[in-house]
Amino acid sequence: MKISKIFPLIFFAVLLSKSLWAKELKAEAATLPSVVVVATSDGEGKSNGYKAAKSSSSMRTNTPLLDTPQSVSVVTQDQIRDQNITKMEEAARYVPGVNVQMGEGHRDQVTIRGMTNGSNGTTSNFFIDGARDDAEYIRDFYNTESIEFLKGPNAMAFGRGSPGGAINRVSKFADGSQKRRLVLTGGSFDNRRAEFDVGDRVNDKFALRLNSMYQKSNSYRDHAGFERFGFNPTATVDFNDDTKLQLGYEHFDDQRALDRGIPSVNGAPLKTSSSTFFGIPNQNDATSKINSFYGILTHNFDATLQLKNNMRYTKNYKIYQNVVPGKITGSSLAYSAYQDKVERDNFTNQADLTKKFETGSIAHTALFGTEITSQNSTRVRNNGIFSSTGTEALNVPLSSPIAYDTISYSKLTQSNKSSVSVLAAYLQDQLEINKYMQLTVGLRFDRFEMKFKDYANNLNLGRTDTMFSPRAGLVIKPQKSLSLYTSYGVTYQPSSGDQFNSLSSSTSTFKPEKISSYEIGTKWDASPKLNLSAALFQLDRSNTPTATTGYIELSGQSRTKGFEFAATGKITNKWQTIASYAFQDAKVTKATASYSAGSKVALVPRNSFALWNKYDFTQSWAAGLGVVSQSDQFADAGNKIRLKGFSRLDGAAYYKINSSYRAQINVENILNRSYVQTAHSSTNALPGSPRAFNVALIADF
Repeated sequence: MKISKIFPLIFFAVLLSKSLWAKELKAEAATLPSVVVVATSDGEGKSNGYKAAKSSSSMRTNTPLLDTPQSVSVVTQDQIRDQNITKMEEAARYVPGVNVQMGEGHRDQVTIRGMTNGSNGTTSNFFIDGARDDAEYIRDFYNTESIEFLKGPNAMAFGRGSPGGAINRVSKFADGSQKRRLVLTGGSFDNRRAEFDVGDRVNDKFALRLNSMYQKSNSYRDHAGFERFGFNPTATVDFNDDTKLQLGYEHFDDQRALDRGIPSVNGAPLKTSSSTFFGIPNQNDATSKINSFYGILTHNFDATLQLKNNMRYTKNYKIYQNVVPGKITGSSLAYSAYQDKVERDNFTNQADLTKKFETGSIAHTALFGTEITSQNSTRVRNNGIFSSTGTEALNVPLSSPIAYDTISYSKLTQSNKSSVSVLAAYLQDQLEINKYMQLTVGLRFDRFEMKFKDYANNLNLGRTDTMFSPRAGLVIKPQKSLSLYTSYGVTYQPSSGDQFNSLSSSTSTFKPEKISSYEIGTKWDASPKLNLSAALFQLDRSNTPTATTGYIELSGQSRTKGFEFAATGKITNKWQTIASYAFQDAKVTKATASYSAGSKVALVPRNSFALWNKYDFTQSWAAGLGVVSQSDQFADAGNKIRLKGFSRLDGAAYYKINSSYRAQINVENILNRSYVQTAHSSTNALPGSPRAFNVALIADF
């Protein structure tokens, strides 16, 4: 995608906006007295600055966060814009208990409350508008209204997987309001980005909206960079006051030069410049292409009964190849290479029926839902043969880590096809016993069936699991603005893994892993614009595969105990803040296939802290200052490679030019500290960025 391709889209959007709003432009030609509108939001997905009021994801009903018996962190649209958030690592910076992994340089991968999928984290905890989005790619937030981080198992709402929590993106839909926004960004490492958002109501029944994005950027890492493009039109049809249909399509294309980070030696990442590249530059690349069609139909039979049907079909294509740094022996570094191609078709249909009623003095919000999911995937993986050695290995001098060699990706190691079908039903009741007490009870049933064809080993395998996932939560409200809660939940991870490629003749007989969550917490709206929250939690994981002499069995266990605190919102009308702290003790209590008993779970810092403050000095000028800090963590399951803790200072400045234009500059790592941010394994660690600037111009026409 060349940058010239974005300009016809912008030109089309401008022409469309002029046509739709010509009458309004004429009306605005007259000089009118200024009017100040103060908006207070209490609807679904709405926010007041950095503080969100409600979320429909956790409970699958439109429930205030104060009444939700679970820790939920919401990154609002204001925070996305103020912090210039475009990727998952940036979104998670101020969320307690969420740690972003390296993801081999080509996919989003997170650890939530110390829960991972094996040694490589998990990708099964990503959702869009409540529908599963577990493909392996790096997401962009150009079409995202808000990002919800829901802690603890969420099987009642989302089904299997997501052992430590779920991340749900709330899409920007056509809502009938007038939108004409263009955002141009440029900065360090030749970063160039353009976003636009145009929309309006065509008539009383029909509204349109178009979000699009183009970005091309190099990196602080030598030979790394990416180019991406997103195009997302949506439409909303209001058939009448009771029936609404939201439709959307997204095309997303991401091409990047992969970076597998730096190797380790003597128990720590190799000391080198943050820009030093390891590998063969022209052999490291990845392409992701996504086409998604979706629709949400909402019908209110009356004031007490609603039906909501959410359907999404996504076609994912991914191919990547890379040269991977391995073990350092003396002054020599070992390289290996592989190529991986994945195609996946996802179909999900969720139907929720919500009924409000009373039994005596108790008010009920009852939910009955069903889900049908089909996921068909093919994967082919080939190891690379280096031409200079004729083998799968290449050794280079550590002093000269960039190699130039041709590679033949010809040794087949994986070739499989999986077909997954899920039938689920769930029932939940939220009981408002009185104004002081609320009780939530729910149960989900999943039938998970998988058929697996292993072409490389000529095997036909399969597995069917039936899983019951309970949920219970109690909320006590001594006063309207204060809630105390406790909750319990269970979720399961099938033995096939979250990408359905780990089923074998031995693991096909395994029961799903079980994750149980216990949580006690409190939430307090210290003011209508500021929320404080705290939680104590424990997650227990069992049925984890354990490698023993000659066979594998289900006996591994791990546990995370922790505490988190968050403060979000406006302290005064001019001062906004986001503060978070998390303590996580994640360890293995019984040995697993990857960990020995007593080991710390990889990539889970024991302490992490973040603080962001934005202050409006005048109507035109504002500034933001943030600090991100975390303690040591291990890069590997063997706890042999330690990543030192770090602290980093970020900042921003904002200038409102006039009512239509404003500018901002965001600075990452103001003090230019050197540190290692995260890792993928004992031989792949990712240095943090040196000081970096991004300048943005936001225009509302």
